[in-house]
Amino acid sequence: MSSPSRSETEKKDHIAGKKEKDGIYQPQHIENQKSQWARDHSSSIVASSYRPSISQTAAERARRHLNAKLENPLADFNFNELRKMGRAYAHGHGLADPEDVRALEIGACLARDPADLSHAKELGVTDEEFAVLEHEIEHRWSQPRLLYLVIVICSACAAVQGMDETVVNGAQLFYAKQFGIGGEDLRSTWLVGLVNSAPYVCCAFFGCWFTTPFNNWFGRRGTIFLTCLFSALACFWQGFANSWWHMFISRFALGFGIGPKSATVPIYAAECTPPTVRGALVMQWQMWTAFGIMLGYVADLAFYSVPDTAHVTGLNWRLMMGSAMVPAIIVCCFVFMCPESPRWYMSKGRHAQAYQAMTSLRFNKLQAARDVFYMAELLRAEENMKIGQSMIKELWTVPRNRRAMLASQIVMFMQQFCGVNVIAYYSSGIFKASGFSDQSALAASLGFGVINFVFAIPAIYTIDTFGRRNLLLTTFPLMALTLLFTGFSFWIPSTPTPSGTPNNDARIACIALGIYLFGIVYSPGEGPVPFTYSAEAYPLYVRTLGMSLATATTWFFNAVLSITWPSLQSQFGSQGAFGWYAAWNVVGWWLVLLFMPETKSKTLEELDQVFSIPTHIHAAYGLRQIPYFIKRYILRRKDVVPEDLFEMDRSASAALDLDMHVI
Repeated sequence: MSSPSRSETEKKDHIAGKKEKDGIYQPQHIENQKSQWARDHSSSIVASSYRPSISQTAAERARRHLNAKLENPLADFNFNELRKMGRAYAHGHGLADPEDVRALEIGACLARDPADLSHAKELGVTDEEFAVLEHEIEHRWSQPRLLYLVIVICSACAAVQGMDETVVNGAQLFYAKQFGIGGEDLRSTWLVGLVNSAPYVCCAFFGCWFTTPFNNWFGRRGTIFLTCLFSALACFWQGFANSWWHMFISRFALGFGIGPKSATVPIYAAECTPPTVRGALVMQWQMWTAFGIMLGYVADLAFYSVPDTAHVTGLNWRLMMGSAMVPAIIVCCFVFMCPESPRWYMSKGRHAQAYQAMTSLRFNKLQAARDVFYMAELLRAEENMKIGQSMIKELWTVPRNRRAMLASQIVMFMQQFCGVNVIAYYSSGIFKASGFSDQSALAASLGFGVINFVFAIPAIYTIDTFGRRNLLLTTFPLMALTLLFTGFSFWIPSTPTPSGTPNNDARIACIALGIYLFGIVYSPGEGPVPFTYSAEAYPLYVRTLGMSLATATTWFFNAVLSITWPSLQSQFGSQGAFGWYAAWNVVGWWLVLLFMPETKSKTLEELDQVFSIPTHIHAAYGLRQIPYFIKRYILRRKDVVPEDLFEMDRSASAALDLDMHVI
């Protein structure tokens, strides 16, 4: 049955509470929103002052409409229309095989709502195909082997990045002295920081901005191969450095391997995996990066005792630095065994190859046709999102986008200034300053790496259970306390022993405890939240630009932290340096409270509503949460009801929209 025309009769039926779906009118139970708004008017005065529906310009309405369209571009079509679209797609892109045409006709219908199989048999789905579709829903982690290879490669890329970041932790205990920059003078401390920060300086100013051209020229697999090759060669080069400036150059080159890879791999994983596991896999980037960080500490400890040879000075630290090339080479060897991203093929107009690639990543052609057709429609909708000005201008001048950018920049900035990478890059030196021997300091650093990895695993559950904002509001104060505890522990005095050697056991134990507790608190909070939040806060049509800015921000402040820590510790002392980052965690708590809306479990339309609330209104709402928390959780008053700012805004806006629609 074809879809009826958009007549006045249909509009009246829609207002009366009916809608058309698959050519059949179905009743909707809609309560009288006007009455509900009247009842709630006294509690929604604040919301009424910033209803976006009142003052939206034509461009703003177009943005919100198009962004909503991207949430499901097939929502307004019935099955007959979708069949025709699937058939046209097949013939239009050289997929003339009858089996492929059938798959695309049915797949186009299933793509509208993949979880709804109630009409599958009517559409012509066979019993065997239906069993596969049901199995996909009920057992989401049961996937084809080739897709698991993609997952393994993406996980290995994350491990490459983590290992690149931390092998220097132990190596600097040795090469700094060998290169004449191991002293406590100001020049030495700044040069140690400069050498350590070199990859992140490159990432912030060059590496991240190569992501788009590399992907355009070489594809997702090619970009991953090139960046891992850069990483492997740079790690090999570091092992042969013979001066601090030589080490700086080799580490700067490493940034070309870290920057584009960190942006490309999550995109590649998202474009190859089905929606049922996509979110969890993107989340695992942080977890496997933590695994690579742990591997870096393992390599430091493993090569610590390697002696010099007659012709090689500093063989141990050279092996530490060079060991990070091993996982990068493994990725280079296997990445082309994976198919190219279907979406990348589509962006180049190669839809037949996209279909073939997707077929290799799914159990049958019907699944592949469903996902390819939906991806093609989504890409077409994105290409139509031309509002009339540049994306950079859209990001800065549109209030909804600007608020998303502010929140994203806050969490990205605080991921560095919470102080985690001080420990990741300098933990061996910190433990040594507390009284550890070199080898014991490396072992203690490994302990931090293990904790960072193990406690990143529960984040896959907690981030969608407790919410991004709540996790940060809980963990920032705890991170501040653990850093203060760590810094104050440096004041614990040594106790004399009969042999005359000072006993530092109490100080060592407290410093290690503080650092480990910090790792436990960081891993489910500021670890996974920043990239997850940034990826969902921006509307889709500016998301690539927004994520490039977010990635550049985190690498820039990573570089700032790496450069400044040695001199900060030298000038402030360990107590003052840890106190400095404890204070930043307090600042981060206030920034999140005032300027970061919650995005958990919200659709694209709902996110538009969330970020349409003016900044000063959300800041006032955040301040009102403080007395609620005190009354509810400290005074234990159960009669206190939390304020839902976004629900109030939805109620007011829905009522206003209904009024305008009826008029």
